[in-house]
Amino acid sequence: MKTLLTHLATPDDLRALPAELLAGLAREIREFLIDKVSARGGHLGSNLGIVEITIALHRVFDSPGDAIVFDTGHQAYVHKILTGRRDAFDRLRLRGGLSGYPSREESVHDHMDSSHASTALAYADGMAKARGIAGGDARAVVAVIGDGALTGGVAWEALNNLGAARHRPVIVVLNDNGRSYAPTVGGCADHLGRLRTSSGVTVFDNLGLRYLGPVDGHDIEALERAMRAARELRAPVVIHCLTRKGFGYEPAERDLDEHLHAIPVTDPETGRPLAVPRDTWTHAFARHLCALGERRHDLVAVTAAMPGPTGLAEFGRRFPERMFDVGIAEQHAMASAAGLAMSGLHPVVAVYATFLNRAVDQVLMDIALHRLPVTLVLDRAGITGPDGPSHHGMWDLAALSVVPGMRVAAPRDAVRLSELLEEAVEHHGPTALRFPKAAAGPEIPPAGNIGQVDVLSATGQDVLVVAVGPMAGPCLSAAETLSAAGLGVTVVDPRWVIPVSADLRRAVCGSRLVVTVEDGIAASGAGALVRQVCAPGQHVLNLGLPCEFIPQGSRSELLAEAGLTGQGIAYAVRKELNRWPL
Repeated sequence: MKTLLTHLATPDDLRALPAELLAGLAREIREFLIDKVSARGGHLGSNLGIVEITIALHRVFDSPGDAIVFDTGHQAYVHKILTGRRDAFDRLRLRGGLSGYPSREESVHDHMDSSHASTALAYADGMAKARGIAGGDARAVVAVIGDGALTGGVAWEALNNLGAARHRPVIVVLNDNGRSYAPTVGGCADHLGRLRTSSGVTVFDNLGLRYLGPVDGHDIEALERAMRAARELRAPVVIHCLTRKGFGYEPAERDLDEHLHAIPVTDPETGRPLAVPRDTWTHAFARHLCALGERRHDLVAVTAAMPGPTGLAEFGRRFPERMFDVGIAEQHAMASAAGLAMSGLHPVVAVYATFLNRAVDQVLMDIALHRLPVTLVLDRAGITGPDGPSHHGMWDLAALSVVPGMRVAAPRDAVRLSELLEEAVEHHGPTALRFPKAAAGPEIPPAGNIGQVDVLSATGQDVLVVAVGPMAGPCLSAAETLSAAGLGVTVVDPRWVIPVSADLRRAVCGSRLVVTVEDGIAASGAGALVRQVCAPGQHVLNLGLPCEFIPQGSRSELLAEAGLTGQGIAYAVRKELNRWPL
């Protein structure tokens, strides 16, 4: 049977559709999203909530001439459906398939490869400036941003500029569902809450932007009226749209914690995962942190709008007075943690490793400069998989390696995670603990030690392999292969990988070839520091990720492509030995 969706290949087709058919189209889009995202996994709740807004956007504005820029790009699935990519959803987030975010390589309708929150307003400001320089450009620039993203400082820096340029007609579509992952927090959230039920002067008015709303974000006709009015104003304007995350799908509406924000492969009828959830590194961290919280009353936790995904939710339930959600504001999280530490507490700041990038200045100048006892917990370090280049947590070791006084731990299993977390919060200075987005896996007990360095296996001193965190398993597999070929191989786990300890310096002294293996940038991470302390003439091979933006794909296939498997490591070692005979 022909459906409305099958007739829509371009936004022009959507604009030609009679208005009385749009409610049916919205239902079809939701059914399509539930079917496709359940089959592959991905971001569901936010896309279910933005269906009507996206339909109205593409009926009022003429993309790509009118630029529609999506903040936090995981809300752009409906935009992809309406711009000719419906048939590509069978390969959503797979290697070489449809990106889970806007992608300039995919479509002229995508103006940025977006994913991190709060940036769309700044992009729109710059695009509007450029069009102004070109002279008299009547095309619109529209930025779609969620209320959760307005907790980010970057958004307010952009609003400060937009409001001061009355002649620069950027249209801000504020998709207000009261949430990011968790409920939106802070004074801005309180202000928007009051606007939902009463009229009056808004913070946007005071900044110099016109305010339209609030508008029912699930009423296409009302949305179109507001968007046409905004375009006619020829001034910076905010359209305040009220939506419900997960709207139209009962399992998402029942999920009060996250409204099925992001899901694995799922039964579409129930919204429940098809596979039994694995015990992940995040779960292990959550347990250990709560155990520490019972013993240490000076321990506090800080999250940047992600208590659940970073493992802090249970800590927050058990110790609500010691849990602080600062919104999507990583810079503030770090500087606020510095203030907490200055006042005698020990903050644990848990963020995705990729989002650490936003706060390196605060780590350097607010935490490290003051030698403060703040522990950073970097979830999803290394290769994360189908979220793609913006979400791989591959820069943390390189960034933290230049921070004076910073100590970085990389546990190889959940037992070491517990040990290292305890050591981190006992340290009187800045520390970081990193682990991947993966199952924690079985324990890898040490076979011996060199001081604080764990020796995992030893058959000789021809090759010393330094395994960073979860790379221990592949390194042991490689050592077995190399030992079977007659080489003497020792595998060690430094546990604390930054800085290079005196114990690790002792370990590398007796080997002709030192091999470091990490799921970070090979040229500038933990391995590069080991290279610096090796003796002149000692051969060193740094294995890790290339310094490039790595595409989406499964964690296993991307690690294999980088040579970070037992087979790949053994091959690289043999190749190096052929160049430098022992």
